[in-house]
Amino acid sequence: MLSVIKRIAPDLGPLRDSRDYRLLMASGVITMFGTFITMVALPYQMMELTGSYLAVGLMSLAEFVPMVVCGLWGGAIADALDRRKIVLYSEIGLLVTSGLLTVNALLPEPQVWVLYVVGALAMGLTCLQRPSLEALIPQVVRHDQLPAAAVLTSLRWNLGAIVAPALGGWLVAAHGTGWAYGLDTASFALSLVMLWRIRAIPPHEEAQPASLRSLLEGVRYAWSRKDLVGTYLVDIAAMLFAMSTALYPFLAKQLGAPEAVGMLYSASAVGALIASLTGRWTNRVHRHGMGVIVAALLWGAAMALAALIPNMYALFFFLALAGAADMISGIFRLTMWNQTIPNELRGRLAGIELLSYASGPMLGNARAGAMGALGGARFALGAGGLLCVGAVAALAAALPTFRRYDARTSPEALAEKERREQAAEATA
Repeated sequence: MLSVIKRIAPDLGPLRDSRDYRLLMASGVITMFGTFITMVALPYQMMELTGSYLAVGLMSLAEFVPMVVCGLWGGAIADALDRRKIVLYSEIGLLVTSGLLTVNALLPEPQVWVLYVVGALAMGLTCLQRPSLEALIPQVVRHDQLPAAAVLTSLRWNLGAIVAPALGGWLVAAHGTGWAYGLDTASFALSLVMLWRIRAIPPHEEAQPASLRSLLEGVRYAWSRKDLVGTYLVDIAAMLFAMSTALYPFLAKQLGAPEAVGMLYSASAVGALIASLTGRWTNRVHRHGMGVIVAALLWGAAMALAALIPNMYALFFFLALAGAADMISGIFRLTMWNQTIPNELRGRLAGIELLSYASGPMLGNARAGAMGALGGARFALGAGGLLCVGAVAALAAALPTFRRYDARTSPEALAEKERREQAAEATA
């Protein structure tokens, strides 16, 4: 029995061996807790203020431009400056935006425009920060431990994603959105304490200043790697067509359980947590491209089936199944990125990655809101899942390099492994 548990349980090596990774994990757990509470509070408050599917869906659309601009620029500065400082300053900015949402929620008449503007500003700061956070991991974790770090990072995310939305749903229903935003503000303050203790991570000695030219260099490198292009396109397609969290407040209301809206937001995280806790087997998978494809197909199929379910608990099950598939896809994508991209390009490529895994959900929720306005929540959920399956199957056929990727034979993966081993020997 113990041997079975050992084979599937997460490998804790990165936490045991790297102090900075432990601090990043602690900060991430605290921050994710507050962020996911706000993720429930924002659409819930918009629904209360407007009662409109479209208004809720447009919240994601309003965040799209800041995400694109700041994600790319965040990648450029992550390769040019001290990544720790970028993370710290962005965290302070996020604390301020959460405080503004708290103040607005406590007003006698909360303003709808504040939700759009401050939500967009918070997204911009998050996207400035995220490439530096992603680029820090390969610098503080050994190359051979990166698959395990991908599982642990996913586990961290999902621990917050399960408890926090449920708590957020209860808070906004029982005490109002002000409490939810206030907890988010406190979480950023606590997170800053952890991030402050991480050692400085100076840029590569040959790092270029952040500029349009350096951004284009990162884009050219990404485009030259068809295996990387596959990770971006498949994830964008999966999220664009099947992401439907904007529909959850309406689904909960239709099922006669508006107080359970947090439960729906938690469902995919429950599945993802189970996938992370049992994710050690992913260390033995080397064909990561095919793994991403299969997981994305399962994600779409589960969302399509969820649209047919009239029972809250059965709906929760299929949303959890979708979340598990999405998490496996994320583990394989993160492993490919961290094991094959040179350190001097890691920040810029992390910015491009951010566009792939953030733009899809934003556009997907806008799509869900528009389709919901036309045919209702269940139509938007089911049709989106079917469109996802079709799009991923088409991309799999069109991207043979991505489909055949194997970490054991990839020239980029082998070269990066050798470079990092030589750097570790030189440091020792």
